[in-house]
Amino acid sequence: MVLLGDSIFDNAHYTSGGPDVVSQVRNLLPPGWGASLLAVDGSTTVNIPDQIQHLPKECTHLVLRVGGNNALTEASRLGISFFGMTGEPTSKSLDSLADISSAFESQYRSSVDACLRPRLSLGVCTIYNGCFPDKSYQRIASLALAIFNDVIIRVAIERGLPVIDLRLICKAPADYANPIEPSSIGGEKIAKAIVALVTRRDEQICGTRILSAPRIFSTPERRNRKSRIAKKHMSGTTNQALGSNSWIESARLVATGPTLRDRIPTNQNLSVKSKGI
Repeated sequence: MVLLGDSIFDNAHYTSGGPDVVSQVRNLLPPGWGASLLAVDGSTTVNIPDQIQHLPKECTHLVLRVGGNNALTEASRLGISFFGMTGEPTSKSLDSLADISSAFESQYRSSVDACLRPRLSLGVCTIYNGCFPDKSYQRIASLALAIFNDVIIRVAIERGLPVIDLRLICKAPADYANPIEPSSIGGEKIAKAIVALVTRRDEQICGTRILSAPRIFSTPERRNRKSRIAKKHMSGTTNQALGSNSWIESARLVATGPTLRDRIPTNQNLSVKSKGI
């Protein structure tokens, strides 16, 4: 598997000698798996196609985390900086939100499309909210980042990609080496989510299904799809209803934390299967 993106994966410089994310991923992967780091500190969406050009031949899975540096670039247009306030947010900041969202969406779609061209399994990550000492500033930063995360999640749903929501993973101050970079503690949490995603260890995560609108199939495609589903149904591998109007699952939003099994009292004799990615 390969990690693509920015310093959230390429975080060795910020861990004060502790393990970085890719080292922790390697330690958690099952025997026979390997992990490569192509993410580069400081990268934005425009750098992802170049990273894709260096994929190892044996690669089977990609995990992308990008957008944080795009947010840093655009923050000044909103009257904020992720290293401190540049001025009071004004109504002009609100006027800029739509432009920023539209520009980032175009850039992010290009990055995801580049990652999909090799026809490998792909998962994406949201941008976490950071850890700022000023609570008022933290609220403003989190709100600004929601614009970018909305784009990431919408594009993932459209492409049917699983999402690791880093906002729900890196929540404690110890998860951060500075306001915007993960520590080894936060990196371990991120690594566990990545490994659970690519190895499909459902018992280690909790997740939410997100459904999109029904897909409209052309007549030949409808016939082919019905034939494939019927074959699977006869073999006992699926119970999906036939027909062009059935709802389809586009993506699953994934976060680490207590699984469903963990949340049920131990004195109840229940059989539970956690649905993750």
